[in-house]
Amino acid sequence: MSWREKTRWAAVGRCCLVALLTANSVQNGASVSGGHYLTAGSAVTVLCGAALLTRRLPWAVAPAMTTATVGVWGWPPLPLLLVALFDLAANRRARVALGCAAVALGANLVSRPPTSLWMPQQYGASLFLLLAVVGGLWLGSRHRLVEALAGQVEHLRIERELGEQAARAAERSRIAAEMHDVLAHRLSLIALHTGVLAARGGTLPEPVGERLALLRTASTEALADLRDVLGALRDTDTTPASAVPAPVLRDVDELVEQARDAGQRVHAEVDGRPEQAPAAHRLAVYRIVQEALTNARKHAAGAPVDVRVCYRPPATTVEVANAAGAPAPGAVTSGFGLVGLGERVTALGGRLDAGPAGAGTWRLTARIPHPPEQNGTRT
Repeated sequence: MSWREKTRWAAVGRCCLVALLTANSVQNGASVSGGHYLTAGSAVTVLCGAALLTRRLPWAVAPAMTTATVGVWGWPPLPLLLVALFDLAANRRARVALGCAAVALGANLVSRPPTSLWMPQQYGASLFLLLAVVGGLWLGSRHRLVEALAGQVEHLRIERELGEQAARAAERSRIAAEMHDVLAHRLSLIALHTGVLAARGGTLPEPVGERLALLRTASTEALADLRDVLGALRDTDTTPASAVPAPVLRDVDELVEQARDAGQRVHAEVDGRPEQAPAAHRLAVYRIVQEALTNARKHAAGAPVDVRVCYRPPATTVEVANAAGAPAPGAVTSGFGLVGLGERVTALGGRLDAGPAGAGTWRLTARIPHPPEQNGTRT
């Protein structure tokens, strides 16, 4: 049940309680007056109950009415005064509540009505009034504490969502920038080779030479367009494009060797050749294994890690599992690494799963399907 629903049900319960106490006060007044319900005291008691239920009235109306009613008629309408004092104390008006209690007790002491608060027990009513104020103070403090905690939880939830959105956006920009550099490398090779062939145009037929010149021009223009895209993707105010190292299509073996050199126990199995998967898949595999090994070092230091990668069609698959271990001292995590990886794999049409796999084992798996043409089928 949410905080708003609990507050709504508490308001409904309060209304029912006030209605019940009003009926009880009228009954008490009638029993004192010989069974007569249509009396001035009963009418004023009903008005006090209505004032307690009406939220649009100024806050001082209900306490003033109940205090005056109890001061004149004594203990029959006392339950309504207890509710009023409870509300005052819960809303940080404990001094006003104590003042109302003192006025009601003083008026009964001076006027001495037949149903005075000082009879039959001299201090019984005073104890009830004091308990109402103390109870209101306690419940008001608890309500404010719970409300503050609920606000903090909501703030943390919103902050978490904003962090995940920022991580996804950063991962999209990183994917686009990496693919730009990979494509720029391949287009530059095309431009280079077509330029070499075009230089030997004397030995080639004229149509072939024209096509080579056109191909070289198109590849050069494509490179220029990619540079413009890179300028839009990278923040030139903080990191110049020339200072960002171009991504390299590295193999998982390099990551495994680096982890072993750092003292991590890693067992790796690679099925197929990286060239069997698209460049985007290879970049994703590198990032997944890198993040998984980093998380294993942070959260399960010294635990063995198993890495399995398959590049063969119809899909590139990655599985990294590690046993339980002690967290590394001083490890600081943002919690958004897996969010970025999930965004990368989803953008490639795949799926990423991470979580416990039983017996204290943590497993990270990813499956990225190959393009239809590469799977041997065409759409």
